[in-house]
Amino acid sequence: MQKEESIFYSSCPACESLSIRKVLTAKDYTVSNQPFEVWECGNCTLRFTQGIPVEQQIGKYYQSDNYISHSNTSKGLINKLYLLARNTTLSLKKRLIHKETGGQKGNLLDIGAGTGAFASYMKAQRWNVTGLEPDAAARENAKQLHDISLQPVEELFQLPAGHFQVITLWHVLEHVHQLHANIEQIKKLLSNEGVLFIAVPNYTSYDAAVYREYWAAYDVPRHLYHFSPSSMRIFLSSHGLRLKRVRPMWFDSYYVSLLSEKYKTGKASLLKGYWYGSLSNLKTIFNKEKSSSLIYVIVKRETTDVRRQM
Repeated sequence: MQKEESIFYSSCPACESLSIRKVLTAKDYTVSNQPFEVWECGNCTLRFTQGIPVEQQIGKYYQSDNYISHSNTSKGLINKLYLLARNTTLSLKKRLIHKETGGQKGNLLDIGAGTGAFASYMKAQRWNVTGLEPDAAARENAKQLHDISLQPVEELFQLPAGHFQVITLWHVLEHVHQLHANIEQIKKLLSNEGVLFIAVPNYTSYDAAVYREYWAAYDVPRHLYHFSPSSMRIFLSSHGLRLKRVRPMWFDSYYVSLLSEKYKTGKASLLKGYWYGSLSNLKTIFNKEKSSSLIYVIVKRETTDVRRQM
């Protein structure tokens, strides 16, 4: 049996600051039941999981029927509610993309496409869609469920530069081992007028504060990084990208709160999950950057600078 290799950071994986400290220990409730430490950078405020498996060995932590983005399972109340809300979220994502691109259609790259629901939906909207997914089982599910062929994620570095008007990462960046190399390649693939959409959980949200180490969106060790709005801005800026605007993901607070309640108490409570999810969304009305998950709308910095001078 191959011995598992782990990664322990001595500096922040985003900004390389040495000012890092442990903030909590979270548990993998999906596969292994192992505890993992979550640390925070005092400079950029990124949180990150310590002791993560190396990229070649993390696959086993995704092998669960409960991991909905790969299995599309409807098992259990929480997953049923997730699938019920998905059609609405697909429509909201489409509307956001069309608004940010002025209704223009073109080439769209969906990275971490899972079982292909979003890629298939946008293809039906007459976008030229390329979908990348690292998990072979998820790619097979995409073919069976949506009749869409996804490519292995390694193809990211084989795609033509400047080819995509839209690139999307829906809850994907937090999973990527080679953080800097991937964002540089994504920037290279984006057209000069293109728009990048990155959705990630937000550990500064109200529901994260309520559930602390039980907060489901820590999802250790699959989530390698845990972004705050501040850390995302600093990270993007360091790669020549500019944050254009931030959008809340309203449904995520309910899903995450329901799952967090189950982790904390051992049983799903629709009432409590709905209550804390609603409180989290109420906080978001007054400060959109307090949403359980955020969509970051991003453009190339040099392109926007030129526009500003015109």
